[in-house]
Amino acid sequence: MGVEWKDNIGIADALERVADLLEEQDAMPFRISAYRKAAGTIGEWPESVAELLASKGEAGLRELPGVGKSIAAAVAELVRTGQLGLLQRLEDESSPEQLLASVPGIGPELARRIHEELGVRSLEELEQAAHDGRLEAVEGFGPRRGQQVRDLLESRLGRNRRGAARKSASQDEGPRPEVGVLLQVDEEYRRKADAGALRTIAPRRFNPSGEAWLPVMRRKLDGWNVRALFSNTAMAHQQNATHDWVVLYFDQEGDEGQCTIVTAHGGPLDGRRVVRGRETECLAYYGVESEEAEAPQPGA
Repeated sequence: MGVEWKDNIGIADALERVADLLEEQDAMPFRISAYRKAAGTIGEWPESVAELLASKGEAGLRELPGVGKSIAAAVAELVRTGQLGLLQRLEDESSPEQLLASVPGIGPELARRIHEELGVRSLEELEQAAHDGRLEAVEGFGPRRGQQVRDLLESRLGRNRRGAARKSASQDEGPRPEVGVLLQVDEEYRRKADAGALRTIAPRRFNPSGEAWLPVMRRKLDGWNVRALFSNTAMAHQQNATHDWVVLYFDQEGDEGQCTIVTAHGGPLDGRRVVRGRETECLAYYGVESEEAEAPQPGA
């Protein structure tokens, strides 16, 4: 990596990246959550974490909320060396070719051709290519193998999506930010992103050039830590909505979740910013009293 991560935002982004990669590899949820919480704490911390390390050592880092022994050691490694061995290992293990080759019926050579010819970098993109016919155009594939891949991915990704749905449902039962808070963060994020006032990162997905185009903002509002960024999903790209759909990750004292905010098209909320899944609350927030809100097109 070779980058000196000494500012809080850079350290937080590295920890978020670790959490993302752990999630991709089906790591234990508590471990993923630990890195996300530590990233939230460090990203919002008013004092320099690097200076805290210099003055108090790793023991000082462990005084930060959500930062335990292993994460304190990871932060110390980042600050002192500009690198993180865990992150490097996870990135090596999650290279597109290795990920594609993990699907039965796709060996290393075929995985290389799929990645190079189609630009496929994830199982979700592989699933899309298997359904739209592009995969069968790759040498070594045919209708029979294409169907096999579709069936395997339906089972594998379906299991992950069902787990995510259960997690989302459980989050909905607990505390979450008011719609007005979420919409306020959404407005500030889009305004600052348009003005070029936010730090940008280079997402791994749908970014073959490695361009740092994705603005990221962290805010603390009404007691919630919120991280905002534009949606970088396949559907957002297909719908040309990567600068409309905004994903918010939020946490507060052990309660955490995420939501997507979009511009509604049609219905009583037409043209307004809407928190997906909370259209009824948005109607009340905007003072709209017409028929039931039409749910906007799904995003991240």
